[in-house]
Amino acid sequence: MPLDDKEQRILAEIERQFYEEDPELARAVQKIERPTRIGVKLSLLGVVAGLAIVIAYVNITWVAVLGFALLVASATSLANALRLRGWRTEPSESEDSIPE
Repeated sequence: MPLDDKEQRILAEIERQFYEEDPELARAVQKIERPTRIGVKLSLLGVVAGLAIVIAYVNITWVAVLGFALLVASATSLANALRLRGWRTEPSESEDSIPE
């Protein structure tokens, strides 16, 4: 949900004060990078491995269950990593509205 003009002005003022009060911390915060690329790659690998284990060991129940657990955990991790990268799962307001 986008911010309205008043909220954007308040946020800009808070940001300006942050940079004025502690510029060293502001620079440090700007340099922080999230390691989502590694998270996405590992999650994809886990999904593929979990699916392969389930298919290969479908006759050995406990191994298939472990493979399924790996698949579910990796899929959840993948969804969270993609959400952190900015991917949305729900439509935005502009997509919901009917053009007039």
